[in-house]
Amino acid sequence: MIPINILKSRRKKILSKMISGSAILIFANPKNNKNNSYQFYQNKNFWYFTGFNEPYSLLIMIKQDNKDNLKILFNRARNVDEEIWVSRRLGLNEAVTKIDVDYALPWDSVHEHLFKLLNGLKIIYHAWGEHKYADKLVFNVLEDLRLRTLKHQDYISPSTIIDWRPLVYEMRLFKDPEEINLLRTSGKINALAHTRAMKCCRPGMFEYQLAGEIHHEFNRNGSRRLSYDTIIGSGENTCILHYTKNENQMQDGDLVLVDAGCDFNEYASDITRTFPVNGKFNKQQKDIYNIVLNSLNTARSMLKPNINMQDINNHVIHIIINGLIKLGLLKGKIDELIATHAYHKFFMHNLGHWLGLEVHDVGFYGKTINNQILKPNMVLTIEPGIYILPNKKHIPVEYHGIGVRIEDNFIITETGNECITDGVVKEIKDIENIMRILNK
Repeated sequence: MIPINILKSRRKKILSKMISGSAILIFANPKNNKNNSYQFYQNKNFWYFTGFNEPYSLLIMIKQDNKDNLKILFNRARNVDEEIWVSRRLGLNEAVTKIDVDYALPWDSVHEHLFKLLNGLKIIYHAWGEHKYADKLVFNVLEDLRLRTLKHQDYISPSTIIDWRPLVYEMRLFKDPEEINLLRTSGKINALAHTRAMKCCRPGMFEYQLAGEIHHEFNRNGSRRLSYDTIIGSGENTCILHYTKNENQMQDGDLVLVDAGCDFNEYASDITRTFPVNGKFNKQQKDIYNIVLNSLNTARSMLKPNINMQDINNHVIHIIINGLIKLGLLKGKIDELIATHAYHKFFMHNLGHWLGLEVHDVGFYGKTINNQILKPNMVLTIEPGIYILPNKKHIPVEYHGIGVRIEDNFIITETGNECITDGVVKEIKDIENIMRILNK
């Protein structure tokens, strides 16, 4: 878990970005449903500042000036019946010390107390649209304050609402050392699971059975949940980017694309590997695989501080187009193929995305996070791919239905990058070596 001193540092940093005479309101998620039958997932922004994993909570931080501020948590009081049937609550008394706030107040009285706390402030920072229950509470309190302001001089309603998400998202884009260690662990566990998938894979297995092997390895190594729905696409399913049915039986001679990620103490990993169901690549599969692997390796060699992601994306596109031209799968001049986006029918998704508390973590996104200049302690994925849809005209039939994606996770360091998912192999000879027992 993230130490309390790190949480305090984050709160101090967000307070420094706020205007004097303001308050920031960060809400927890509500319950998933009424009968408590689903696992609760916390709002990542709320967790980032509190490490607190209960629903119906609110962290409010008030900045009077550069010296005086107040941190208050609203959370649910202890409840014997709730704790018998569902789970224990932290309660109010322990929240003060364990979360390190000035006061912990009961959630049931949040409207009354929030009315008093916001009175006299100029600005509130609130992420409207994130939670309906939070918007309803905040706007009801503000409306009550406005009505009182018209009648009494003792009441002054905040006149401005500022969305805090840009401020927080910029903070989350740069990872603390503790976060980086958790991401490393998540990547290590995920690599073990992908390696297990290679070792277990057999013709005749169902895709969901391979998913089960991966999920078992996650749990066995300390990851309690997925960071996204696992994708196990074999044969033509390798060409479906977000295929999660995982229902087909895997056939001898086909590829299988495994895109799976786990959470470790709230931090996500995201790996994709593509390998032959029978453990041996054929010529056409090697042709496509090597283009994608070359793309990933080139992108990795370019990942370093002060480089623009667009430059990396452009290099990858050139590699993919050149490779497809050499195989006769694309025809024309490179510049024209780029200008007309002819490569989109083979490579149609972004090159990568930010990684952290969420698998598609917050940050600044363009078409492919294009205009972002990389800086140390940013964490991202790189995931080039080529997908040749079945029955594609003007493509030799032996290439039909081949989809390949390879994805790794990278930390930008002071001098370059660190791949935190290298624990699972991706060279053809290494994959075939791991799976060689299948060929005996």
